[in-house]
Amino acid sequence: MGLFERDTEVYKDRDALREDYQPEKLVGRDEEIQMYQAALQPVINSEQPNNIFLYGKTGVGKTAATKYLLSHLEDDAEQYDDIDLNLIFLNCDGLTSSYQIATRLVNELRDEANQISTTGYPRATVYEMLWSDLDNLGGTVIIVLDEVDHVKDDSILYQLPRARANENLTEAKIGIIGISNDFSFRDDLSPKVKSSLCEQEIHFPAYDASNLKQILEQRATVAFHEGVLSDGVIPLCAAYGAKDAGDARQSIDLLMKAGDLAREEDTSTVTEDQVERGRRALERGRIEEGISGLTQHGHLVLYALLTLDLENETPVRSRDVRPRYTRFTRLAQRDPLVPRRMRDHLSELAMLGIVSVTERNEGRRGGTYREYAIDMDLSLIISALDDIITEVGVHDSLSSYLDTANEPQITGTLADY
Repeated sequence: MGLFERDTEVYKDRDALREDYQPEKLVGRDEEIQMYQAALQPVINSEQPNNIFLYGKTGVGKTAATKYLLSHLEDDAEQYDDIDLNLIFLNCDGLTSSYQIATRLVNELRDEANQISTTGYPRATVYEMLWSDLDNLGGTVIIVLDEVDHVKDDSILYQLPRARANENLTEAKIGIIGISNDFSFRDDLSPKVKSSLCEQEIHFPAYDASNLKQILEQRATVAFHEGVLSDGVIPLCAAYGAKDAGDARQSIDLLMKAGDLAREEDTSTVTEDQVERGRRALERGRIEEGISGLTQHGHLVLYALLTLDLENETPVRSRDVRPRYTRFTRLAQRDPLVPRRMRDHLSELAMLGIVSVTERNEGRRGGTYREYAIDMDLSLIISALDDIITEVGVHDSLSSYLDTANEPQITGTLADY
């Protein structure tokens, strides 16, 4: 008997719950798929492609819908002799400048022996290489820029959609698909970029519990043996996913974690109790991973918002987070960031799912603004912020969560700072 034995009691195909699994049909996104399909229709008509901008929170199906539709588009285009379709899919995570995007695109278009360095060229030279390589490829080229909100300057987002109009390209017809998890990124684009990149906009709202139940049932049919899941497991995973910003990925991860617990514990069914325990473990890991990746100023912004949340002062505007954040930076012997950079940290926390954002519109007099609140288990966040709390001091709002007998205290209310 070997040390490892194949386990086939719980899972039929566990990989159906993984992020890279592509279902045969997308469920819960009928309206968005219809709009997206219509926006891609010019490709099949052998016309200039639309530039499409997708936005919505993490885990609401933007990337999945893109891969699903482009896969079908690629297959369907093969039946037409006058369509030469090429797809380039680039995730912009870790790419912060137009220069980096341009060099990555050039290298995507070239073979291994002809790659260029990611530094050392003037930007204009890299663009010339890009236009030349795109024209050499010719036909219709769809460039997908996933997580495009990581790019901090507008240049590439202006140049690519307008390359043909600006006579940089004569042979290739380019279509750009920009995908963003950050609502504020779209609002912050310059008018000239917005008019080009956002030619067709599709908003993916959060999934509700009914949508998530459909998605989980579809995956569970492939992933688990019949009768393994207790009746309440899928509704519970869907309910938690709907509560956690309507994120399908979180719901599917939770279902897989519960299945893994059933496998580890050698039970014949996946139970609601395993879902509850799985959720706690996943949330702890997600919070620790998200917070560990923040800068010190990110920690200070989160600590400030956390204390306001504990005092029931949230949802709160960034201008009301700032006094406390500023106070905490001084206690940590740091210079506070300017308000805009502080808001960037709030946006990052929202993208990580640690903070929720509510858009408010008070018309002409009040304008549009955002309010922020903590969106995860407070005790887990406090635990993950242990180092910054030790450095800055324990705010009095944390007293019920911590043994503060020997800790330095920070007292005061929102009105004080």
